[in-house]
Amino acid sequence: MDIENTPFGITDWSAIEPESHPGESGNAIWRTRRFDTIRVRMVEYSPGYLADHWCSKGHILYCLEGELHTELKDGRSFTLTPGLSYQVADNAEPHRSSTVKGAKLFIVD
Repeated sequence: MDIENTPFGITDWSAIEPESHPGESGNAIWRTRRFDTIRVRMVEYSPGYLADHWCSKGHILYCLEGELHTELKDGRSFTLTPGLSYQVADNAEPHRSSTVKGAKLFIVD
């Protein structure tokens, strides 16, 4: 990742307008900032959330609250709890997220 054209700045995430993204079940609330080619998000998944698609985008995810289940299309699955993160490259392993309890994540892609 090359970070260019991004001067030092501070983000007050509570001041960023939330966007609602429904899943197959449940809902995701995104607060998004864009810095040149980099997207940075604070995402909150409601309890019972299940993504409505397999994602092939690369991300770095950090779990702040709750519990996130990530299923890979090859059948493997992983659980993130607060303090854990994962990273995946663009077009690497397609993945899909879900949560029983809800989760809050910090995501860079």
